[in-house]
Amino acid sequence: MLPLDVAVFHALNADATTWPGVVAAARWASQQLPIAMGGALVGCLVVGNAAQRHAVARVLASMALAWLGVQLLRYAVPAPRPAQLGLGVQWIEHSARAGFPSMHAAGAFALAASLQASRPARSIALAGWAGAFAVAWSRLCLGVHFPSDVLVGMLTGALSAGVVHALSLRWAGAEPLLPPRAADAHPEPLQPAAPSVSWPRKF
Repeated sequence: MLPLDVAVFHALNADATTWPGVVAAARWASQQLPIAMGGALVGCLVVGNAAQRHAVARVLASMALAWLGVQLLRYAVPAPRPAQLGLGVQWIEHSARAGFPSMHAAGAFALAASLQASRPARSIALAGWAGAFAVAWSRLCLGVHFPSDVLVGMLTGALSAGVVHALSLRWAGAEPLLPPRAADAHPEPLQPAAPSVSWPRKF
């Protein structure tokens, strides 16, 4: 853990002098906002058109891959949370499981990056990114993650969305077109057919 990681954590972690409204907003972003985002996805999956349902399916696949990536990283790097080291103030109850990387940040950024890749309306893409950054900030403000936990979670989510969309394009047969070969670009001219020769019959 770098000293900068701890310094940034203390700068963003709420303490006794923090305005209560900030803590309340962080709690909402950390606990209720992910539920609201999930509800919007389910609603779109139920009532949306075919293109919207396909986009939501890619979002869910991206979030699932992000979840798997977080689990593997936590198994490989079982880093403690700030409260386990006696650092900062933790404003919500949380178990003592490993905190690297942040699952909340990974899921939120997988959602936002996947939405962006689906090219939705500008307002929807902006809402996805705003929600993702709000969730990431809330985990630091509430003292349940270090900045490095959140940063790696963000990267895990974004990369997961990139992998899912790349595979989706490949399966859909929409791979980038390769430049034609020289032989294909300049095909040989067709040769005229040779005239048929009729041989005299032998009697």
